[in-house]
Amino acid sequence: MSDPAAPSPGPAERCTRALLSPWFRLGLLAVLLSAAVATVLACRPERLLTEGWPERMSGGGPAVVLFAAGYGLCTAAFVPRPVLNIAAGALFGGPAGTAAAVAGTVLGSAVSFGLGRLLGQDALRPLLRGCWLTAADRQLSLHGFRSMLVLRLLPGVPFAAANYCASVSRMGWLPFLLATAAGSIPTTAAYVVAGSHAAAPTSPAFLAAMAFLAVTGLAAVAVAWRRRPAKGAVAP
Repeated sequence: MSDPAAPSPGPAERCTRALLSPWFRLGLLAVLLSAAVATVLACRPERLLTEGWPERMSGGGPAVVLFAAGYGLCTAAFVPRPVLNIAAGALFGGPAGTAAAVAGTVLGSAVSFGLGRLLGQDALRPLLRGCWLTAADRQLSLHGFRSMLVLRLLPGVPFAAANYCASVSRMGWLPFLLATAAGSIPTTAAYVVAGSHAAAPTSPAFLAAMAFLAVTGLAAVAVAWRRRPAKGAVAP
């Protein structure tokens, strides 16, 4: 019970409590993400595939670093990674494009995970009531590296959504980032190689990259099919 003799909080204290409340921070996260998505839609990063890199920014390490930074911010704003990976290959070629894309992937994951952990975790964790949500949270919390590595290796898993969902769990920063870096390399490299050889769609490199993406996509479908709950079964 509160002490009746204790002074009631003043307006400044009540305002501070409201600003630090979990639901206010969750609302702030929603506003930030909406603003980021609107900014990306206005900037239209897909133009890199049709118009190429601006000449004044082309060439050298600074362009790769700048692209990786933009890549990270775009992925945090829900821009599909395949588009950015193909653009990386078309702009910088296989090795440099892969390095830029993987670095941007880790950066975007860190931004998304940090925003979700800081602004959304306290409000969303009490909502994990369902059996499926509870099981997913337990898996990510107890086996974070392994679970995130599998998610990164399988194509088709929404990248930004996986980042924000992982931030609600109790997964640590280090396993999250290490699993992201290791698990995203294969498919990222395949998309980058495909983008770097898009002008020659019959080349062995392009065909090998597309075959790899097709095989991993089929593997993802097979895994999802095998792990689907049986009809009428109740999740443990």
